[in-house]
Amino acid sequence: MSWEDKVRKVEPYVAGEQPKDRDVIKLNTNECPYPPAPGVIRAAEALKEHYGNLRLYPDMDATKLVNALADYYKVDPYQIFVGVGSDDVIAMCFMTFFQSGKKILFPDITYSFYDVWAELYGIPYEQPALKEDFSIDVRDYLPERTGGDLGGIIFPNPNAPTGVEMPIDQVERIIEANPDCVVIVDEAYVDFGGTSALPLLEKYDNLLVVQTFSKSRAMAGQRVGFAIGNKKIIDYLKDVKFSFNSYTMNLPAIELGTEAVTDAAYFHEITGKIIKTRECFKQDLRDLGFTFPDSKTNFVFAKPPKMSAKDLFMALRERKIFVRYFNKPRINEYLRITIGTDEQMAKVVAAMKEILG
Repeated sequence: MSWEDKVRKVEPYVAGEQPKDRDVIKLNTNECPYPPAPGVIRAAEALKEHYGNLRLYPDMDATKLVNALADYYKVDPYQIFVGVGSDDVIAMCFMTFFQSGKKILFPDITYSFYDVWAELYGIPYEQPALKEDFSIDVRDYLPERTGGDLGGIIFPNPNAPTGVEMPIDQVERIIEANPDCVVIVDEAYVDFGGTSALPLLEKYDNLLVVQTFSKSRAMAGQRVGFAIGNKKIIDYLKDVKFSFNSYTMNLPAIELGTEAVTDAAYFHEITGKIIKTRECFKQDLRDLGFTFPDSKTNFVFAKPPKMSAKDLFMALRERKIFVRYFNKPRINEYLRITIGTDEQMAKVVAAMKEILG
């Protein structure tokens, strides 16, 4: 037996392409088209004041950032857990809450990191199929179908890559019906017109809500994510984190992340712009003959007319317009198109008109 036979082998998550050429319209990874809040820019320029502190370990509790989040979301600081992007937070959740040996549930069409983490940590899982309209069938997550005694549940709301939102009363049905396991609602896209499950925290101690700075707060490059839950659930998360890596949040992330939270006016301004652009783009797509589920995110998941999604993907790419194509069953005739600025989307529509004739 060689050393290679003893290695854990997994199929890794495949992220959207990051082109080296910056002279492109990049609409393939759901980044924000606008810069971070002005306070973030000022804080970045002022980081030289902290250079001397870079020799020291950062605050392992990220107290400044946690307090800012607590103020914004009107919760207690002990209800918040922060990490290096929501990917880091959710990975910690898998390690913390899904270790009973019982199966966990998440949709068959969803964020494709979930099954990677499940495989990585040896967690059994099932993926109930979305309905034909790409909505989650709530009944698939209720005891009468699952048999109860689950190891956990996780789903994005709104979902990705479809953009479809589950009504909050259906979210509550799932949480209420599964009191013996943790239900994680991944709200990476909730700020673009969705309804958050955060108010349900007052009723259910098995709920954990996860959000990110990568989309609506225009800080994908800084890597900041967080979870909100009750004190007990957050304490369990912290125990695992501090057993894994106590210093995940670095000093710049804490400083810049705090500024991103405190400028609420700018936050609402850019999310409002993106929502408005999205609605205009959806009408443009309809006019061109595209079909798509309604989106409550910063992207549209659209099926083109006249030609295959793959061919359109390649034709757009030749014009230096990058969108996301998933070569997977049920979704290989759709493109996920991130919402950029009005000017960027106008160029996309013009290119599509030319390609589609």
